[in-house]
Amino acid sequence: MSFDLTFECMMDLRCDVAESPVYDDRRNCLFFVDIGRGTLHRADLSGADHIEWSLEGGACSLGLAWSGRLVLAQRDRIVLFDPESGAIVRQIAAIEADRPDTRLNDSKVGPDGAFWVGTMHEVAVDRRPIASLYRVTPTGAVERKIENIVCSNGLAWSADGTVLFHSDSRGPWIDRWRFDPATGELSGRKRLADLDEASGRPDGAATDVAGNYWSAGVSAGVINCFSPEGRLIKAHPFPVPAPTMPCFAGPDRQTLFVTSLRPAGTLKESRAGGIFAARSPMAGTPVHRFDDRRL
Repeated sequence: MSFDLTFECMMDLRCDVAESPVYDDRRNCLFFVDIGRGTLHRADLSGADHIEWSLEGGACSLGLAWSGRLVLAQRDRIVLFDPESGAIVRQIAAIEADRPDTRLNDSKVGPDGAFWVGTMHEVAVDRRPIASLYRVTPTGAVERKIENIVCSNGLAWSADGTVLFHSDSRGPWIDRWRFDPATGELSGRKRLADLDEASGRPDGAATDVAGNYWSAGVSAGVINCFSPEGRLIKAHPFPVPAPTMPCFAGPDRQTLFVTSLRPAGTLKESRAGGIFAARSPMAGTPVHRFDDRRL
């Protein structure tokens, strides 16, 4: 099924690097981060009632928790953040704190109730495959699941929780794995797509209920929609040059919200760095929550 999307600017924020949009169905709002400025944001789906928190330690990505708090990836640690008080409640784990050349990047809560987060080699040139993907449990146990990555990205699960999609933005490739939602075990790695600058290096991603994988083609100004087996269904043109991550939101999960970054030298009047939205014919998969009920 091929279809067109019409994106409109929902929030004209001019973020440095807006990323990690997550729909909170309880509050009917979006949470997202601006990595460049180290800020966490909350906004309703119209773009109104916008709240911004500046956090020491930065803000790289996030997920929802059962308690109503957020699980937040900072540069080298995972913390719980309370959006009601605007404060970090506690640290859950430290990851690669001894590596000044890496930082945490894309993350999502999995069907197993754990927080999945990857690192990236953060240098100007000569980026190397020294990053990894980790699984973090509510008790703070950290397990390295995938190694030899340059920039871990694109986490998303199928609706039944048995398939994990994952990308390396600098590979650049997208893989799929068989996933055990009870244990978080991975098996059966398969290459879904190999990409390049022209087709769109894979940044953040989301899945719909049909199993399609929506990838932000950050280098090509497109949202690439792939079938579960890796066929490119459609490359949807995006209004600004660098989309960073899509997410499905709204009570029917059929509004696709996409964050973007603002490249250096962007004209002042450009809406790059804003949040854009389009109606989708397909609903997105439900958002999972970090199981912090005993914390």
